[in-house]
Amino acid sequence: MSEIIKSYMTLAFSRRLALLFGILVPLAELVRRSQQLGSFAVLPHLLDDFLIGGALLYAAMHCSRDPDSGRRYLAAAWGAACGMGYYSFAGQLMTLNQPDPAPISPAAVAAVKGIGLLLCIAGLAGCLTDRRDKKKPATGAG
Repeated sequence: MSEIIKSYMTLAFSRRLALLFGILVPLAELVRRSQQLGSFAVLPHLLDDFLIGGALLYAAMHCSRDPDSGRRYLAAAWGAACGMGYYSFAGQLMTLNQPDPAPISPAAVAAVKGIGLLLCIAGLAGCLTDRRDKKKPATGAG
């Protein structure tokens, strides 16, 4: 099982997931809050998802051009996404008994956010653990 997980924890996986999340997270939030788009009060709720999406897209594009320096951008974007995702998921769990603006139940929204958070953690792990450019250890002969 460990080898299967390791095979997916790569920089390429992390970058592709960042591209996917960079597009889907803002779109999902637009759909979720489509009934509230005329309200100025909903702006902060939209803004964080657009910031996450933008950071992930920028990092993924930077990483495709230069994997060595792009890895840092990708790790930073995934770290921010994990932090915001955790806060969003925890907040959703604390308000399960209240109506949600989404066209699905609050429990389903919590499940989607929980799965999203797990995938964010996987994206972060992928860009931090895949080190194919490791230097060979010194042999000590000399």
